[in-house]
Order: sequence, then structure tokens, then C-alpha cells
Amino acid sequence: MQWASATSREPDLRVALEQTATEFAAALDAPPDLALVFISESHKRQYASAAAILADQLGECCIVGCSASGVIGDGHEWERMAAVSIIGATLPGAVLTARWIEAADLPAPEDSPLRWQHLLGVTPPQTPAFLILADPYSFPVEAFLRGLDRVYPECVKLGGLASGMQAPGEVALYLERQTHRAGAVCLALTGDIELQTLVAQGCRPIGEPLFITRCQGAQLLEVDGRRPLDVLKSLYERLPPDDQVLMSHSLFLGIAMRPAATEYRQGDFLIRNLMGADDDSGGLVVSADLREKHVVQFHLRDAATAAYDLERVLSNLDAAPVQGSGALLFSCTGRGENLYGVRDHDVNAFRHHVGDLPLGGFFCNGEIGPVGGTTFVHGYTSAFGIARPRR
Repeated sequence: MQWASATSREPDLRVALEQTATEFAAALDAPPDLALVFISESHKRQYASAAAILADQLGECCIVGCSASGVIGDGHEWERMAAVSIIGATLPGAVLTARWIEAADLPAPEDSPLRWQHLLGVTPPQTPAFLILADPYSFPVEAFLRGLDRVYPECVKLGGLASGMQAPGEVALYLERQTHRAGAVCLALTGDIELQTLVAQGCRPIGEPLFITRCQGAQLLEVDGRRPLDVLKSLYERLPPDDQVLMSHSLFLGIAMRPAATEYRQGDFLIRNLMGADDDSGGLVVSADLREKHVVQFHLRDAATAAYDLERVLSNLDAAPVQGSGALLFSCTGRGENLYGVRDHDVNAFRHHVGDLPLGGFFCNGEIGPVGGTTFVHGYTSAFGIARPRR
């Protein structure tokens, strides 16, 4: 197994693709088996031709990719500029099964496992690792992930929602020589390859863990017998001034992923957005399906917290990557220079902890990765995948 990453900032897409493909292929000792390509929105007028250009350059290679507001590759994060990134590998002993899926083709999450296996072309005993690139406008990603988790419970799912578009139909999803304007591309990796995932949600808890004592769907109506807005008011009064400012625009709810735990730390929660509040009921609307007796805790996010959480996640790697490994990064459009005020923050942190692996990816409209053994679409997150031979 050998991975390589290459980028180009040429303003003409054909020139950028040819340049990047040449550099990428030259870094490998054999013809590539997989090329993941991410193309910035500055090239959107030429999106339709990209897959065919790459196929002509790379030959018999599985090509998968999408449009992006910014791309990641060759040790850098390229935002708000014309850029193309390719990350890929020679994968002896691995089998690649790629599908383009339309929303109309998707089985219900609770449908027969055989329908899911027929759709995706792999079975659970093959223990596939899934890479998913999807259009946020046209594809029900969360329903798709629920089905994958049910049928393939032991398998990794990682990826992101395409970005860099302003309206439905502007997305570009690439599979082989084809460009699709809706749906999702799903790549199943089986055989001699595995993906280790790392998800940094970038939040820190405030206050104390609370039990949900009354809720209805996404409405949080009562915690520890109190109205959520009353809890927040009391919490606000106890916070230092800087956190009071953050609370006005960067407040989230964490849902504990280990409900039976006796204590909770940063990273034990799935972070979800607060969508609204009701002054009359004192309740909150959360972007999650809530359950009574579950444990929740309010969280804040800022640049320092995101940096600390990323360091925490990267320092917990269970094993050093072996020679020939490569890495993928799916990062939120709300991170990068917008959050930290400097370029390449998350890439540099990864290289500091893991080493100078080939690394590629893009800035997403939502990041796909596991928390507590369940796969979710996240926001403001960096989701990493380290690809290596099976141990």
C-alpha cells in the first residue's frame, strides 16, 4: 500500500487537473488504484469536464470526488481560492466497490438487509469501510447512515457533504468518468485495508450533566425537573464574562453517548445545535431526537476549545500508522482560517501528532463520522480517517 497527495492552484481546471494527476501518479511506484479528487468552487463552470479529464490522465483507476468550498492536500488547507486536491493510493489486496445512489433508490433504514447489500455491493462479513460524499440538498444522509449502521454495525463510515454551492443542482459528485448533480457517491473498501477514524467536535462542557425529565421529539422541555431556559439563565450568571459572550452565539447541547456512566468528560458527548427557544414553555429545540432519562450537558465552542479538543483526540491514537499509510480529513467550512485566524491549523496539528503522512480532503457542509459507536452528520467538526493495511 502506498498513498500520495498532490494539489494545484492553477486557475484553469484542465491545467490544474493534468498537473495534479501527473504529480500524484509520479509519487507512486505503481499505477494508482484509487484517486479521491476535490475541486474548489472557483472552478464550478468547468465541473462537468473534470472526471473525464482525470480518467484520461489516470487510466484504470477508481475516481471518486466532489465539489468543495476549499480543499486540503499536500500539507495545506486551501480556502477561498482556485484549488484542486488529489489523495489516493495503490492498494494491493484491497477491493473497491463504488456506487452512485439517488434518493429514490435508497431503502428505508429498517428495510431488509439484503436490499442494502444489493444497493452497495458488499456484505457485512466483508467488513467494508465506507467513504461517503453526498449532496446536502438532495440526499437524506442521516437516513442513509441509520441504514448503514443497522446493516453494517461493525463497519467504519466516514466522509462529508459537498460544499461550495449556493443552490440545489450546483453540486458536483464524481464517480469514474461521470459527473452527478445530486445524490451521493459511496465507496466501499474491502480486503487488505482498514480505516481508523478520529472525530474532533471542538466543544467543552459548561455547567453540570443533566437528566432529560421531559421531551417531545426535538423539543427539550425539562431537565432535572426544571425548564431549560431557567437552567441556562442560572448558568449564564455563574460564567466568566468571556464565556457569557460565547453563550450568546456558540452554545450547543451535548448528548451523552454512555448513558450509564457515573462521570462525564469532554468528548463523551455528541454535540448538537440549538435551533430555537420558546419563552412561554421555557423549552429548547435541538437538532436531535431526544429521549427521556438521557444525560445532556451544555457546551461552548471557540478557537481555543477547538484546538484543545483536536489535540486531545489526536493524542489518543491507539497505534502509530504503519509505512504506506495515508490520511483523509473532512473539516467543516466553519473551521480553518475562519475559526483560528491562521491557515493549516488542523493539518499542522495532525502532522505534529501523527507524522508527515499523505493527507487530503475538503471543507464540508457537514462531516460524517462515528461518535460512541454510532455514525452522525456533524457540524464544526474535523473528521479524520487513517488508511492502512489490516492489522
